[in-house]
Amino acid sequence: MTADSTPALVQPADGTDGTPASLAGAPSAARGPRARNTKAYLRYVAAKIAGAVVSLFAVLVTSFFLFRLIPSDPVKQMTGGKRVSEQQLENLRHQFGLDQPMWKQFTSYIGDALTGDFGTSYQYHSPVIDKITDALPATLLLTGTAYVLYSALGIWLGTRTAWRNGSKSDRFNTAFALTLYSIPSFWLGLLLIIIFSVGLGPIPGMFPTGGLESGGETGFAYVVDVAHHLVLPVITLVAVGYAQTLLVMRSSLLDEMGSDYLTTARAKGLRDDAVRRKHAVPNAMLPTFTLMFVNLGHVVAGQILVETVFSWPGLGGLFYSALSVPDLPLVQGLFFVFATAVILANTLADILYPLLDPRVGR
Repeated sequence: MTADSTPALVQPADGTDGTPASLAGAPSAARGPRARNTKAYLRYVAAKIAGAVVSLFAVLVTSFFLFRLIPSDPVKQMTGGKRVSEQQLENLRHQFGLDQPMWKQFTSYIGDALTGDFGTSYQYHSPVIDKITDALPATLLLTGTAYVLYSALGIWLGTRTAWRNGSKSDRFNTAFALTLYSIPSFWLGLLLIIIFSVGLGPIPGMFPTGGLESGGETGFAYVVDVAHHLVLPVITLVAVGYAQTLLVMRSSLLDEMGSDYLTTARAKGLRDDAVRRKHAVPNAMLPTFTLMFVNLGHVVAGQILVETVFSWPGLGGLFYSALSVPDLPLVQGLFFVFATAVILANTLADILYPLLDPRVGR
């Protein structure tokens, strides 16, 4: 048998002189569906990152013009209603660059912001980035603690109520979650202060009305004091956050419960608990996963009204005080930080989602 008569099934992969491709120096990069999927995923990630960059620039532009629509003179607000001459007001406007043309203020703001410089606060006379850095730990402590608690509680209760759909516990938990979800967080915070801080009827005041600490405590006593101040604001955030998570998780799991793959899993002899834990819940987690990343962005943004109600020294309370002046550099800097946290969290969710659900981004 000659070389030309070699059966096709034993022809070498390179189809030339019989030398294996790996020995001939040919590239051994992955081919086929896996390589195509990887390239599609990388294109998907690049598109999401590009969209995030465009969104961040749009936030910069919006933050500059939006807060200049507030009908208030920040220089006059800084004087606190004191009698000040026009010359002194002009000097202050020149000091803060408010006497410059709008286009020059805008270009200076964009150029400085891209280097991390958001200017100097009008009311605190210190760099905006320093004020944000000082207030950030308090916000992360409050909203981070609440985030972990309401995410875990919402997923657990949402799974239980959906799996027992129509039961008394399902009806009660769903109705209670809907009630809490419809209540404004600041109103709930005020109600908790009235009942558990001021005291109402036979209920004595057990918790502080606000603040991060009482002062004068050190060591373990300081930790206990901070935890004591955390109770009411954390309960406020958990009450609203867990309700939202429960409703989304319950709805997602109900959509999965009639699927054929669950029937197949039961037919294989798996216990009901194993079917729920290993098959139904992982697929139902996908919408909840997205919600968790959206809420993760709000951990940095904080809850402005809740922090204000409880006088919490975080970014939310700082934003409220800056908005009342208005302290334009501080308001713009905080607005950019809040928006950046949400955009980055959403982008991260978009990037990770195809790893959980291969149908996305392909």
